[in-house]
Amino acid sequence: DGKSHWINIGRGEAMETMPNGCIVRVAPRNTEPRQVDRTIAEIAAAHGGRYDVDMHLKHDPSATESFARTHVRRLEAIRRATGGVEREPNGTWLIAPDHLDRVANYEGQRARAEPVVADKLSSMALERQVSFNGATWLDRELVADRPEPLHGSGFGRDVREAQARRRQWLIAQGLAHKEQDGIVYRANMLSILRQRELNRVAGQLSEELGLPYAEARSGGRVEGTLRRSVELASGKYAVVEKSREFTLVPWRPVLERHVGKEVSGVVSGEGISWTVGRQRSGPGVS
Repeated sequence: DGKSHWINIGRGEAMETMPNGCIVRVAPRNTEPRQVDRTIAEIAAAHGGRYDVDMHLKHDPSATESFARTHVRRLEAIRRATGGVEREPNGTWLIAPDHLDRVANYEGQRARAEPVVADKLSSMALERQVSFNGATWLDRELVADRPEPLHGSGFGRDVREAQARRRQWLIAQGLAHKEQDGIVYRANMLSILRQRELNRVAGQLSEELGLPYAEARSGGRVEGTLRRSVELASGKYAVVEKSREFTLVPWRPVLERHVGKEVSGVVSGEGISWTVGRQRSGPGVS
């Protein structure tokens, strides 16, 4: 809107570091229980006040294991912060009848410490995205069903101007074309752009590491040493190195504390469910 906004972010160390020029979305923290919380309460009510992944999969046969584990991570976060849930030694969770009230208490505590949620939409400055050979935030907005609302002045005006220039770049690249009703984008435009940048970064890392790049394919196993992360326009990636090759796979925040360790996982459409350590039975970090 053309104005500078000063926002109280609360406890600063709890927020991800944002580089200068990055694009962010800031919103008040929602203190209401989420759907994940309601699902846990529903399953626990049907299983005598208990919850685990197996119960979830039996209760909802359409759910996947990786989806069920997102509910476990939610319970872990609540347990660490408030002790509002209890985990038995066998991994089963004890869910109280007033679980949703306890969740509301947990979210209220978070809101007092961290009153807003700041999502980093892109690490790349807007001007650089106009001619960048990779999948950018501008591209995602151009094809989004519900793009971010924009004001007519300030940053909103800058974004519209950048989008117009980006459209011309995409047309020149053969990734879009003009029709009477407007611009039509290739169906796989984002995938093509994402792969271009991934191949380029993989080539640079190959020279740096002295190792060939092995693409992670759906259904395949990824294993090796988690070396570090790299930031691409399409998102953050993990560098997993083996003795004779390395792989790039989408980053997960849970990997942060496992840099330098042996990791393994199977690639699926929902991502990778990671295991830390040489043994496949090691602790999961999905």
